Formats: sequence, structure tokens, C-alpha cells
Amino acid sequence: MKRALSLFVAATLTTAGPALAGSLQDPVVEQPVIVPADPAPQIPNWTGFYLGSEIGYYNVDTNFPAIDGDDWISGFTAGYDYDFGNFVLGTAVDYDWTSLNIAPGVQMENVMRVKVRGGLKMGRGLAYATTGYANMDTNIVGDVDGYFVGGGYDYMVGDHLTVGGEVLYHDFDSFTGTPVSAEATSVAVRTVFKF
Repeated sequence: MKRALSLFVAATLTTAGPALAGSLQDPVVEQPVIVPADPAPQIPNWTGFYLGSEIGYYNVDTNFPAIDGDDWISGFTAGYDYDFGNFVLGTAVDYDWTSLNIAPGVQMENVMRVKVRGGLKMGRGLAYATTGYANMDTNIVGDVDGYFVGGGYDYMVGDHLTVGGEVLYHDFDSFTGTPVSAEATSVAVRTVFKF
């Protein structure tokens, strides 16, 4: 009986030992998968000088029924912007050429603008309002001074290149020596290189 009890105890210890001792290998703990966060979009800095070209359409209405017209315009723009963080403030000069016939024999030849603009950054874009001094020159009745107001949107395609559009309303005083005054609307697209 002692022998049978000894065999039973030995058999129990032999089979239970490995179960109680546990595995000789450490348990495998799976590491959490780390997914990299999307990089934050780069918001460009608008500070600096720029030079560009523009093309658009110009419509002129005067206080005389038979004196008005519309035609294509093209020109250049040059200016400087300063980036304050979310707000951009700048100044520029635009000069546009055209062959717009206002009346028989009277042709608008160019428009020059000195402007200030201020706008809010929207990602890589800039939505802005602008105003300033304008001068329209004609082939016969001379030039006329006025002002303009409007707005636009520029989008920074690369670090130094922007494309955009602009709509302006112009109001011109009486042409030199005549009672003629004019209102004009321009719509233009622009490509600008920033230094």
C-alpha cells in the first residue's frame, strides 16, 4: 500500500509539475501600432516684395448716354505685403493697358492704380479687400483722377508663386475740361512671383 501511494504521489507530481510551473517562455505581448499623425498643413508667410502680370476685362459707363464701352485689359502689378500672422497688410501699384473705345475717336489707353490691401489668411489662400487712387488716361480728352474699391483672392501655389483674381469698382471725376465723369468695373486674373 505504501508503494502504491508513493507511485500515485510521484505520478501526480510528475504531471502537475509542468502545469503549476508555467511556461519556460515569457508571454508574447503585442506592441501597439503607432500610426503617425498627418503633418500639419504649412501656412505660407506672405511677407515680401512681389511682381506679377494680370489680364482681365474692363467696363466703363459715363454720365453721357453714348459714351461708354468695354474691352480686354492687360498689365502688371508690383507691391509689398507684410504677414502679421492671420492678417496680411500690403501696398501695390498696378498698371493696365487697353484699347477701350469710350466714344467715337476717344479711346481709353491705360489705367494706373496705387493701392493698399488687407486680408485674412485661409490656409494657403488670402482673401482681401483693397482701395486706393486710380488714374485713367485717354488719347484725346486727357486723363482723369479717381478712386477704386474692391476685393480679391490669391492662392499660394508654391513658396514663391501665387495665382488669384480681383474685382474692382472705379469712380472717376470729370475729365479735364469736360463735364464727363465715369464709373468702371474691372475683373482680372493675376499671376504673381514673390521674392
